[in-house]
Amino acid sequence: MYSEYLRHRGFSVLMAADGSQAIQVAVTARPDVIVMDLAMPNMSGVTATQWLKRHPRTRNIPVVILTGYPYKAIEEGALEAGAAMLLTKPCLPEDLEGHVRSLLERPAGPS
Repeated sequence: MYSEYLRHRGFSVLMAADGSQAIQVAVTARPDVIVMDLAMPNMSGVTATQWLKRHPRTRNIPVVILTGYPYKAIEEGALEAGAAMLLTKPCLPEDLEGHVRSLLERPAGPS
């Protein structure tokens, strides 16, 4: 639902089936913002975020973690892992868009 909404609003959206594929896509494509679910097959969003924040090609890309389990995300250290923000589902698509746009307006970190 979120990807279709963002496409409709003019964003280019890349998808990944699990955390490992999300890392591969991010390293290859170097998107401006990453929106990632906390609970994914193969690797959690927190683990994937930790990996992305250690990789030189992706360390400065802001990551938004979406979750239906905010306490689990906090417990697993989503923000400490380097996520720019944590959004709780259900999250209105308009709210996600607003957060993504605000991240895009931030000055870019070093590449």
